[in-house]
Amino acid sequence: MRSESEEMPPADAATRVRRGRARDLVDRVEKLALEAEAAVRPLETDPYRARLFELFAEASLCGFLVEGNDPDLTCDALARQLAMRWNLEDSVRRSHETQTRIAEASLHRMRLMWSVLRMWMDWTYAWERWDEFHPGSA
Repeated sequence: MRSESEEMPPADAATRVRRGRARDLVDRVEKLALEAEAAVRPLETDPYRARLFELFAEASLCGFLVEGNDPDLTCDALARQLAMRWNLEDSVRRSHETQTRIAEASLHRMRLMWSVLRMWMDWTYAWERWDEFHPGSA
């Protein structure tokens, strides 16, 4: 696994601050997901859904929901970060190599990640089309 400095080119102070803010948002998304997991409650129910939406809105206001931006917290980028943090790629690889089921803990984390991403993706779609259905609201 590469370190963060190897993954991203050197940055100016403003970019480092933005990356730090994005990292903090991912930390908070992860913490919220794990909190729901520990409570054995679906992320799709409040208070988790409302809190996740607040994080989504913050990511949007920061300009992190644009693919290719630095930093990028689009659905795909968020999925990569959660999968990396939860070691899901290794779990899938091991399962494939040994032709066994994915470890139950990893499967549960995948479902948790999919819940986050499904809502994140739905909100992104709705956010992007807001003006189309609310003319003159800007």
